[in-house]
Amino acid sequence: MTSQPQNPYRSNRVSAGPASDTKAFFAATLLTFVSGMIVLIGFIMAGGFGIVLGIVGMIFGLVWWKERHGSMLPRDLPAKSVVGLTFGSLLLFGLAAMMA
Repeated sequence: MTSQPQNPYRSNRVSAGPASDTKAFFAATLLTFVSGMIVLIGFIMAGGFGIVLGIVGMIFGLVWWKERHGSMLPRDLPAKSVVGLTFGSLLLFGLAAMMA
């Protein structure tokens, strides 16, 4: 009978801690919300063609975010980026609410 040596507990190399995980969760949630709001605003403004424009704008925004931070959800996401994303999502929500 052979036995495998027990590996000691290895720390999680992906996470930088609970604060980093929380920022990544909120960033992922807000990126999804903002992407949907951009498409919704495009639809409100120009109908079916606005959806296409909204999708193009959404892709542009996500590529910009990835180039700015190095990945979509980096380990060391600055709190300033999450706050800016929150402000932008509230702004887009307000704009969509006023247009509807």
